[in-house]
Order: sequence, then C-alpha cells, then structure tokens
Amino acid sequence: MAEEGVLEEAEFYNIGPLIRIIKDRMEEKDYPVTQVPPKHVYRVLQCQEEELTQMVSTMSDGWRFEQLVNIGSSYNYSGEDQAEFLCVVSKELHSSPHGLSSESSRKTKSAEEQLEEEQQQEEEEVEVEQVQVEADTQEKGAANPRGE
Repeated sequence: MAEEGVLEEAEFYNIGPLIRIIKDRMEEKDYPVTQVPPKHVYRVLQCQEEELTQMVSTMSDGWRFEQLVNIGSSYNYSGEDQAEFLCVVSKELHSSPHGLSSESSRKTKSAEEQLEEEQQQEEEEVEVEQVQVEADTQEKGAANPRGE
C-alpha cells in the first residue's frame, strides 16, 4: 500500500523517474485482483486570494476541487492583507491488477517524454564529446608520430 501513496505524490509533483520506478515495483509484485469500491486521496492546499484562480485552473488531470475554506480573518484592517484559503482537492483511485492506481495525467506523460528526450540529448552530447576526444588524440598522434 505504501507504493500507491508514493506514486500519488510523484504524480502530483510530476516526478517522471520516480513514477516509473514505483510502477515497475508495483508490476513486480503480484497484486491480487479484487473488486473494491474506488478510494479517494485528498489534499489540502493553502493559498492566498490572488493565487486561488491559478491554482484551481492548473490542477493536474484527475484532481477534482472539493471544498474551499476561508481561514483568514473576516476583518480587513489594512488594504494589503489578503484572505487565505484552504482548498481541498481529491483524486479517485481505481482498483487494478496491480493494486490501487490512478489515471496518469497528460502532464505527467509529457513530463516523462521531456525527461526521456533530455536523457537522449545528453547521451548524444557525450557521444559527440567522445568522438572529438578520439579525433584530437588521432591528430596529435599523426602530428607527432614518435610520441615526442
């Protein structure tokens, strides 16, 4: 059950490598298929009034707005104080052959794809550097045939 919690955190923060590791571990374990009603993961996020719209509009796929609680004072002593809120969001977990899981978001997938592209680019850069080092070594050898 710990893997599901870590997976939810990794998906929430879009940590692609951790998502892959946890999913691989979950696949290695042979979870029995059971018919259980879906469960929910809840998060409570604290934000100020000006951040509220952006936070709700940029929630990851699968996360649903549940409740908004005003935690600021009802008295406004100065014009610069902003109201603070607690925003409750939830995500439904479905039963699957590998235990509880949630639908991967498009944002997570795109983050994973971006990470793979960056890794591939780094590998190509390393290969280019190796070729350049080999070429430099060969040039030095040709310019100085006796190793002087």
